[in-house]
Amino acid sequence: MNAATDRPLLEIERLEVQFDTRRGVVRGLRGVDLTIGRGETLAIVGESGSGKSVTAQAVMGLIDVPGRIAGGDIRWKGQSLLTRAGARMAREIRGREIALVFQDPMTSLNPLIRVGTQISEVLRRHLGLNRADADLRVLDLLEAVGIPAPPRRARQYPHELSGGMRQRVMIAMAIACQPELLIADEPTTALDVTIQAQVLELLAGLQESLGLSVLLITHDLGVVAGLCDRVAVMYAGQIVETGRAEDVFERPSHPYTQGLIRSTPRLDDQMERLIAIDGAPPNMLAPPSGCAFRDRCPIAEPRCETPPKLGPSWPEGTVACWRASTDAWAVAAEAAPGMLRVV
Repeated sequence: MNAATDRPLLEIERLEVQFDTRRGVVRGLRGVDLTIGRGETLAIVGESGSGKSVTAQAVMGLIDVPGRIAGGDIRWKGQSLLTRAGARMAREIRGREIALVFQDPMTSLNPLIRVGTQISEVLRRHLGLNRADADLRVLDLLEAVGIPAPPRRARQYPHELSGGMRQRVMIAMAIACQPELLIADEPTTALDVTIQAQVLELLAGLQESLGLSVLLITHDLGVVAGLCDRVAVMYAGQIVETGRAEDVFERPSHPYTQGLIRSTPRLDDQMERLIAIDGAPPNMLAPPSGCAFRDRCPIAEPRCETPPKLGPSWPEGTVACWRASTDAWAVAAEAAPGMLRVV
């Protein structure tokens, strides 16, 4: 097998991101390891503040002061993007080979510029198209993402479009240069359920037709189940579990993953009330020295004061937990019911 095609497109190794504030240093990412292969869809899931969006911003080179990358590496096709030479290369590939769909299109699109002009700027900057060719390509892109009457929509401003339309415009901008990796950061957060389904169906169709690799950042486990090949669960700036999507849903190993799944409503579940994870995420100004989840974990024990390493998990995943098992949450519910809060 050709090593160039067999190697992952994106490799994140021991990535550390910190933010310098008046109150101290916030450790946004603490040794994150991830890989994304060609044509693969990987989801990063977790609560708000777990580091999902910071990971995407680090890949796109959007960590600005007071933030900084304090350690680790990001490699694209085997070449580091964090070296001096890699930084020059990164300016060319970001937006062209790697594209990002932000979670709030209303604040990401320029309210003073017509949407067609904003898309054409991407084409002219990265592909060198003239204005006429770029404008024609804009109409094709708007049609590709399911926007009706492209000539009329291209002349409109963002505020004249619905939320779903604006998100489709963002996706059109992202795929304008036919990237190899599309990062979608909470692409359905501000949309109603019907439009969410349409946007997800659009992403799935584009992934198949263009052969994209997709990094999907979300807190919606229902989105993950229908769209993704692999899942990485993030908590307190660290990856705590990875695996194939079907394995993580059917036999989750980490207590945090099990808690997320138990707190998600299901149509085939007869439970009248949901079981929520008690407590709150840790303060990242002073993260716990051991397992970050131990204060909220119903099966924590003294050895959890030592941080567990990410190790192999059945059948093809990884997990960072001293007591990882497929039935750990059930054991916890029986042994320490007071730590599971019913809502």
